[in-house]
Order: sequence, then C-alpha cells, then structure tokens
Amino acid sequence: MTKRARKALLPAATLAILATLLPAAQAQTVLKIGYATAKDSHYGVGSTVFCDEVERGTQGRYKCQQFPNSALGGEREQIEALQLGTQDLLNTSTGPVGNFVPEMRIVDLPFLFRDYAHARKVLDGEIGQNMLAQFPKHGLVALAWTENGFRQMTNSKRDIVKPSDAAGLKMRTMENKVHMDGYRTFGILPTPMAFPELFGALQQGTVDGEENPIPVILSAKFAQVQKHLSMTNHVYSPALLLISPRTWDRVSVADKKVFLEAAKKGAAAQRKKVNDDEDQGLAQLEKAGMTVTRNVDSAAFREAIKPAYVGYAKEFGADKIKQIQDVQ
Repeated sequence: MTKRARKALLPAATLAILATLLPAAQAQTVLKIGYATAKDSHYGVGSTVFCDEVERGTQGRYKCQQFPNSALGGEREQIEALQLGTQDLLNTSTGPVGNFVPEMRIVDLPFLFRDYAHARKVLDGEIGQNMLAQFPKHGLVALAWTENGFRQMTNSKRDIVKPSDAAGLKMRTMENKVHMDGYRTFGILPTPMAFPELFGALQQGTVDGEENPIPVILSAKFAQVQKHLSMTNHVYSPALLLISPRTWDRVSVADKKVFLEAAKKGAAAQRKKVNDDEDQGLAQLEKAGMTVTRNVDSAAFREAIKPAYVGYAKEFGADKIKQIQDVQ
C-alpha cells in the first residue's frame, strides 16, 4: 500500500471509530430526581439506591442527577414539574399529593395506621397498589411507596402530653386539608407552609412549631430552632417515588421492569433508614438540646380527633377507612 493510500484510509478509519462511539455517548439519559431533605436523609438513601439500581440494570443507559434539599423547589412545585415534563423523578411525602390525586388523601388521616408493620402491609398490599394505579389519570406515574415515617410534634413553647397542651400553638403544617382539619381538633392553629421556608420561620418565631417524622427532624436540624419534641405519632406519613409520564413513556418495556424493581429496592432502603433514625435519633436530638416527651397521652389525642372523623367518613367513606384499619 502506498503512503498516499494509507493517508486516505486514516480519515475513514477515524470516522468508523467515531461512528461506533457516538451512539454509546448519545445513549445515556440523565434523569433529574428531587426531594426535600438532605442527601444523607432517608429520602436521599432511598433515592440513591434507586438510582444505582437503575444505572446498573440498564448498563449505564440511564443515570440520575440528584437534587436534594428542595433544590428544584417545594414538593408541590416539583409535582407540577413532573406533570409538565420538566423534571423526571421525585421522592415526596404524600402531604401535597392529595391536591393532585384526590384518592390519596385517605392515607393522611390522623391515627389511621397502628404502627409501621400495619402501614407497610396496607401499602404493599392490594389497597396500596390500587392507589398507585390511580396516578396516570392525574398526569403522574407512581413507581413505589417509599416512606417518611410517623409524625411527631415539636415546638418552642412547652412539652405536649395531651391535646390541651397543643392548644393555641401556631404550627406549620403541609398544604394538606386532611391534616389541618385533624389538627384543629387538638386546638392547634395550623399554618400551611412549604418545607423550604420552615427552618427560617421557626428561627424567626413566625410559627411556634412543626410536625414531622424523626428522620426529617434530624436531617433538617430542627433541634437548633426547637426545644420541645413530643412523641405523638399522630399521623403515619407515607412517601412516593413518582416519575413524569413524559419520561416514563420514553422508557422501553424491558427498562420499565428495571425501574420498578429498582423502586422496590429503593423503598426498602428508605424504610430501613427510617427505622435506623428512629432507633438512634432521639438520643441525638436530646444531645442536641431537645427535651423529648415520650409519655404522650395517645388515648386523649384519639378521643379529640373523633369529631374530625365524622367529616372524614363523609368524605372518604366509612367503609374504606374501616377496610384500612382492619388489615392485620
């Protein structure tokens, strides 16, 4: 082969190599996933396991870019972004979801679930899976139930043992009518507020307190701005891993199976982190200066909530509430 012929072959060979590399480079899709808390929180742990499993199961064709600490906005704004298709994934509490998927509001009823085992069995079973199936008609796709945890009350004023201790406290709540209706029966003055605004509001005294699961109280460092923590266990707060329908429609049938399996593993990791935080978190919060009230009068709180349940029964159906409560 002449020197001129070898030179002529070089561009062709280069183009051939580029042609093989270009599809591989183009094949990777980066998905934006957001959540409200820090990356080392339960939401971050669940999201990371999900993302790792998706990347592994699709041989790197899909990869996640995580946006913790409400970097993409509050949960409500992120849900809207999923519907619009400007965000791919969201690991969210159910608090704002009922504003988009009305069938979801029932899971936020105070004292609906007895304990974690009961809640997880309901959500993993037929009742919970039927709820997930309602999302597409509302412009969303739910991959799995994750978890936020049982909600506890914190405030800067006093210990809460019984409902009358909570009366008159201005307490931040999620933008959730079910929660707000229930909390009013305790005498609380519910103040809906997006989570990203909460720390500053507590610091400035705009609100007296808030209510969240222990993993959130830990990761948000609320011990810096709240003195009193009461283990009221007044609401079990589920969470959800949601995906934009626009994103989901672009995923192949085979890869959809990978996403769903990854969501199950992410949910299991998130639940484990909730358990770990609850086991170890109270000691950490006490060390940080919080006073923890463990001997809460749960019977008094359950009695106080009864007027709200009259309204809940009308709105959701007494039979549907009982169906959830009866799961053993």
